[in-house]
Amino acid sequence: MISTANFRNGAKIEIDGDPFQIVEFQHVKPGKGGAFVRSKLKNLKTGNLLEKTFRSGERLNEPDLSDQEMQFLYAADNEYHFMNTDTYDQLFITEAQVGSAKDLLKENMIVKILFYKGKPLNVDLPLFVTLKITETPPGFKGDTATGGTKLATLETGGVVKVPLYIEEGTLIKIDTRTGDFVERIKE
Repeated sequence: MISTANFRNGAKIEIDGDPFQIVEFQHVKPGKGGAFVRSKLKNLKTGNLLEKTFRSGERLNEPDLSDQEMQFLYAADNEYHFMNTDTYDQLFITEAQVGSAKDLLKENMIVKILFYKGKPLNVDLPLFVTLKITETPPGFKGDTATGGTKLATLETGGVVKVPLYIEEGTLIKIDTRTGDFVERIKE
């Protein structure tokens, strides 16, 4: 059980049989009446946000969550296949469960998969990934003065905005939380 006094950003709680992650919270003590906690929660199954108010001192269940490091093997027929590198057990996850991570998911990449009551919920990529650009329009001399960007297709099929000086075949580092270009990697 977790008390509202122990709420922290990122903490996980269970409400009505669904796992939630606390996005933000605020302890409120009005002049009249009892104290309460106003919170914004993210449903870990659906990804939906929920605003909920709890009485101060209220206790909630902690969800049965675990995460495992797994290796991405391949994708086929809207299913993504992963392997546990310790036990060599394999499982598949639907495209909906993988979500936006599919655009940055490369074969043999090690990821963390979040399980709720033994069933996979979602895929957490490393904070940064290095991918090669397979297609992008050429940059022209003089285009860099404005600091503009262009779209580039990655080896995974995802599309990201990159500076104009980036060319095809270039390795780049991408922040997986935002999907933004970070830097060019020298080979």
